[in-house]
Amino acid sequence: MEMENIECVSSTDGGIEDEEIHHHHQFSSAKTHSNIISSGIAPTSVHELLECPVCTNSMYPPIHQCHNGHTLCSTCKTRVHNRCPTCRQELGDIRCLALEKVAESLELPCKYFSLGCPEIFPYYSKLKHEALCNFRPYNCPYAGSECSVTGDIPYLVTHLRDDHKVDMHTGCTFNHRYVKSNPREVENATWMLTVFHCFGQYFCLHFEAFQLGMAPVYMAFLRFMGDESEARNYSYSLEVGANGRKLIWEGTPRSVRDSHRKVRDSHDGLIIQRNMALFFSGGDRKELKLRVTGRIWKEQQNPEGGVCIPNLCS
Repeated sequence: MEMENIECVSSTDGGIEDEEIHHHHQFSSAKTHSNIISSGIAPTSVHELLECPVCTNSMYPPIHQCHNGHTLCSTCKTRVHNRCPTCRQELGDIRCLALEKVAESLELPCKYFSLGCPEIFPYYSKLKHEALCNFRPYNCPYAGSECSVTGDIPYLVTHLRDDHKVDMHTGCTFNHRYVKSNPREVENATWMLTVFHCFGQYFCLHFEAFQLGMAPVYMAFLRFMGDESEARNYSYSLEVGANGRKLIWEGTPRSVRDSHRKVRDSHDGLIIQRNMALFFSGGDRKELKLRVTGRIWKEQQNPEGGVCIPNLCS
């Protein structure tokens, strides 16, 4: 659903300068590790042995083999209809116990070692770590389409600006006006995404309309472009109101590790019912005119009392 008229006023002038956004997709490479495996087999040979010939992913027990010794993973065994993809012989139910034992003796670097992860894990522990590795690439936070782009934060900021044409603003306060001529036409669609740069970090402000049960609602929330542990260092507020009434939301931004849909469906943000939104719009209540203001601040620990005090940017 497209907005018919959008006015975005940043409380601080200026956009994100080109030199602040680096067009590199790769992270800095980590140093290669020595003594990665204890079996004495070269890493390339081991990777080749443990690579499924069908899906090319690493194999985990049960590892299957045919009578001629060709191996493949359990997932692909059903996909090839119990026929060896190499020699076309029937697979049966033979497990390659020797290769499973070899895998048990291995210690390998995280798959994201080239992106900066220095960790080394036993072969069977790698998957669990890699699913939560802090060095794994981020998914594109744009919610208007199913975007499959991944990368580090500087790369995604450039991608949002150049490919999704997202508005970029510098500053920790914002003042946006959202206008829609027929607010009763509400679909599950994102209306707007704006990226803010402050405290040396990037934040995504989402504003959208969707159905909550039988009633349409409007929602605004903030996501931090980084991991959850860093997101906890910041807080934000959102405010909407008119005619002597006001709604205020304060919270901690969610990490972009959490999908847009997950944040939206958890209702972790400022939610405005349609009737209230039309009341704030004034006039004959036939046109949506919402002004959403807000700010972002960094929580700082007071060294004397141990109490968090807000650090507001100028």
